Amino acid sequence: MIFNTKILIAGFLLLCVSCSGKSGTKIQLQEEQTASIQEEGFCSVVEPEDPESLSIEIFYSTDTDRIIFDNYVTYIEPFKHNPISELVIETARFFLNKPYVASTLEFEPEGLVVNLREFDCTTFVETVLALSYIVKMHDDPAFEDFCKQLQYMRYRRGVINNYMDRLHYFSDWIYENENRGFVKDITGAIGGEPYRFDLYYISSHPDNYNQIKSHPEYVEVIRRKENEISERNLYSCILKTKMTSGEKEMRDGDIVCFVTDIEGLDVSHVGFIYHENEEITFIHASTSAKKVIINPQTLSVYIGKSKRNAGLMVVRPLFSE
Repeated sequence: MIFNTKILIAGFLLLCVSCSGKSGTKIQLQEEQTASIQEEGFCSVVEPEDPESLSIEIFYSTDTDRIIFDNYVTYIEPFKHNPISELVIETARFFLNKPYVASTLEFEPEGLVVNLREFDCTTFVETVLALSYIVKMHDDPAFEDFCKQLQYMRYRRGVINNYMDRLHYFSDWIYENENRGFVKDITGAIGGEPYRFDLYYISSHPDNYNQIKSHPEYVEVIRRKENEISERNLYSCILKTKMTSGEKEMRDGDIVCFVTDIEGLDVSHVGFIYHENEEITFIHASTSAKKVIINPQTLSVYIGKSKRNAGLMVVRPLFSE
């Protein structure tokens, strides 16, 4: 259930707006965001020093999500002092068989969506990492801690002004979260070759995105961001033809990012490396199985059968080190 009200929880403000959009707050927010976008491209804000200082202003969730969170905290208690690789895997396994559902973040106005009931591949990775982080870093983790951490990982600067603040390209997600010390792109260190993305898919397909369709001023903003990401000389890729390179260096809990050869895109799918029966596979929210699974094929077989896959990147969670 989504409310049309303001709720003060644990010292920060949650503005829960109905999906019908009848709230007067929505209109005011959209007018302010449009003016800021037209003037600056992105809203000018100061990045919080850490998630604890975040303010969550627009929030979409259900009572069931809080219940699932509480169940997770009980489930993970025996594992909370384990190495981060084991903690991430146990968190991922907690969500096995949860349904795959696309586009769960697409509410207007833009706000933090906390959905522990269903996932796409990216929301699954973000959720597992945010949960693992707060369990590792908090003696008594609270739902509000998780919400702040999730927002900090999902949005540029950790602040939500509008749709443009979300990290839409996963290569950009890696860049931002590596700068914050949560992850490390280890692809180059385990055999990856320098790789440069040429991003333009979102700006060239605005009709595929409802928020951009209703805000045409966003097109130029996302185009500038795409150009900025494309100019970064930072990334590496383990090419599909050299899949054995680096496999022995991959740990459980590493994020595996499948680099696509679809023009204008960077990464088409993500999951977590998982060793099973002495072979490497991965845990992910699967589009074909329509749920969170341990992939039945090995990593090398999966990538070999994927027609649009160019290779992969490997990103390691670092926040316990």
